Amino acid sequence: MRAALGTGSESRLTALLAASVVGIYLLVVVGATAALAEAARACSSWPGCAGADLTRPAVLVALGHRVAAAAVGLLVILTAVVAFRAGATGRVRLAMAAALALFPVQVSVGALVAVGGGSADPLVSNAHLLVGMTIFGALVLALAWQLEVETGSDDERSVRDPTDLEPPEPVADDLRADPGPPLSGLARVRAVGSAYVQLMKPRLMWLLCLVASAGMALAATTGGGLTLPVVAATLVGGVLAIGASGTFNHVLERDIDKRMERTADRPVATHEVPVRNAFAFGGLLTVAALGAFLTVNLLAAALGLAAIVFYSVIYTLVLKPNTVQNTVIGGAAGALPALIGWTAVTGDVGLPGLALAGVIFLWTPAHFYNLALAYRDDYERGGFPMLPVVRGETVTRKHILLYLAATLLAATVLAEVTALGWLYAGTTVLLGAVFLVAVVRLHYEQTEGAAFRAFHASNAYLGLLLLAIVLDALVV
Repeated sequence: MRAALGTGSESRLTALLAASVVGIYLLVVVGATAALAEAARACSSWPGCAGADLTRPAVLVALGHRVAAAAVGLLVILTAVVAFRAGATGRVRLAMAAALALFPVQVSVGALVAVGGGSADPLVSNAHLLVGMTIFGALVLALAWQLEVETGSDDERSVRDPTDLEPPEPVADDLRADPGPPLSGLARVRAVGSAYVQLMKPRLMWLLCLVASAGMALAATTGGGLTLPVVAATLVGGVLAIGASGTFNHVLERDIDKRMERTADRPVATHEVPVRNAFAFGGLLTVAALGAFLTVNLLAAALGLAAIVFYSVIYTLVLKPNTVQNTVIGGAAGALPALIGWTAVTGDVGLPGLALAGVIFLWTPAHFYNLALAYRDDYERGGFPMLPVVRGETVTRKHILLYLAATLLAATVLAEVTALGWLYAGTTVLLGAVFLVAVVRLHYEQTEGAAFRAFHASNAYLGLLLLAIVLDALVV
């Protein structure tokens, strides 16, 4: 990775595009929340709120949304002017022209929604949201294409043909680092216990349990049976299922782990835990996980088993070593806990649960591609056709931005199909903006440090968004 900086006008255009993206997203998300529907009922005239009580919070919300829309509209116009004057590429100018053309349409449809007082035809309300999302998409494409022109950097790094990534021979056991003198007594017990905990990939547990918790919280808003035993059994089953998946992953990738710096010290790769013992441990965890889920309902248990099989077999053995789309398709493994949480409470699969799963699915590439950039050489040594290895770093950075945008749109859909309010809306806008800034900086800096900052920003976005869902659904 190398640092890359655009000219003054190009960098200014990038900043304006990023600001426009955040501004439009704010309008779209707020427009999708239940709070704005209440505001429309309180202020049924347009563009002002003639005759309405200006001291009512709902009226102030409606007026604030309209003022913000006017400000964002001016920002989009300014951005388009700079794009055309700075000689942006044809693709960027086309995207800006589309956004400009759609903005008056968005305002007109919004006026119809306002005049309808929150009881407008659902087709009109849906059109308002759809046009806003389309404008957002056009601005994101303009930003992605502008960054590609400014910061494209694959000239100095060759990409690899996936067919050339056949894994080399396994590393001989006698080439492993010296494990040191054998341990005894309590120290040995602690070391073995630590090794088995490491097999379970505990760093993944907090986030995936939070995903399941958000699913349960959303389900509780529909009148589902959210009780302490259901919550406890679902989370315990989730922890055990994650542990089983991680353990099987350690077993199946043990030879590849020996070749990669970041995984060479894993317990099965170093023979600290024998393969037979690790496999048996994974099987025990699977049985225990299914037992916990079965105390909730059969569907939760079926989804739990599907999650274990998908990650352990389909992702680890089929997707990861064979296709550049491994990260994208593999996102289904992380999305399943959302459905497990929902079904644990409701006993069926519902639209809000699917929408939450969609957020997690689309977030996964935006999150993991940052690690793929940071560990590009390691993945190449392991023979994995990760996106930076076979398509290059420029393409990977662009895909991070595009999947971030898709994640934000999915979060908007989730707001539309649920009763989530201001806490959720504020979190996705604020943390989404932080994530976006980190991704833009990654385009310019092109360093491992920048990749890790974007990775941590993605964790912060999803973690706080899920916490906002739980609080918005159960407390606020």
